[in-house]
Amino acid sequence: MSVPALLRAAHGGPALAVVVLALLLAVADDLSPGRVVLVGLAVLAGQLSVGWSNDLVDEARDREVGRSDKPLATGELSSGKVRIACGLAVLALMPLSFACGWAAGVVHLLTVASAWAYNLWLKSTVWSWVPYAFSFGGLVVFVALAGEPAEPPRWWMPVAGGLLGVGAHLVNVLPDLADDEATGVRGLPHRIGARRLPAVATAVLAAGSLVVAVGTGLARVGSVAALAAVTALTVVALTGRGRAPFLAAIGISLVDVVLLVTSG
Repeated sequence: MSVPALLRAAHGGPALAVVVLALLLAVADDLSPGRVVLVGLAVLAGQLSVGWSNDLVDEARDREVGRSDKPLATGELSSGKVRIACGLAVLALMPLSFACGWAAGVVHLLTVASAWAYNLWLKSTVWSWVPYAFSFGGLVVFVALAGEPAEPPRWWMPVAGGLLGVGAHLVNVLPDLADDEATGVRGLPHRIGARRLPAVATAVLAAGSLVVAVGTGLARVGSVAALAAVTALTVVALTGRGRAPFLAAIGISLVDVVLLVTSG
């Protein structure tokens, strides 16, 4: 079994990004080293299950549009092997999640279930953004509840996380709009359209930046600097040509992540 192919089928890049975000949040929340490791492993198991289930659900669509980057579509991996890997990830997910605390475990399983709901159904509906909002916001809650003692985060943190998730959804789908349309996938980004999508994604991500800045205090030097950077990137996103709006939206999402993990 090809490990690199399995990692590609699990959407290794986005999965790693979510794991790193969870680890940074855990460190920022002053979790013990043991809890930081448990949080990372739990999120990794969840992300692997989400990635593998996504490629299993989309196997026929990916083959139809000739996705050469999808190991299942090219035949590099068999669906049976990916199902086994996905099942093992789910089996690992449950004890790892509850090892972080019962409340934290329940929240994390709900965030993963939300992501699975996207793969199985919501991806092709106008509600495609909901799992991203719920799962990213829930990730912030999960990490906070994994602390000892477990304490819920300040209200604005999951709100900012949810906005970051929706913005990430809008930006992430942009390169695949044509392939998705060809196979009948019409989520919220497809209904917005490629021309307007960068501006909408930018607005959502900028709103997330503002929520964190307000929550942490607009007088903070870091908040002011971050808002200045977001303002400049927003101008680029709204007025730039070619890939500039897309790259500017990515830049704003990175600023949002930095704000979120340094807000404690």
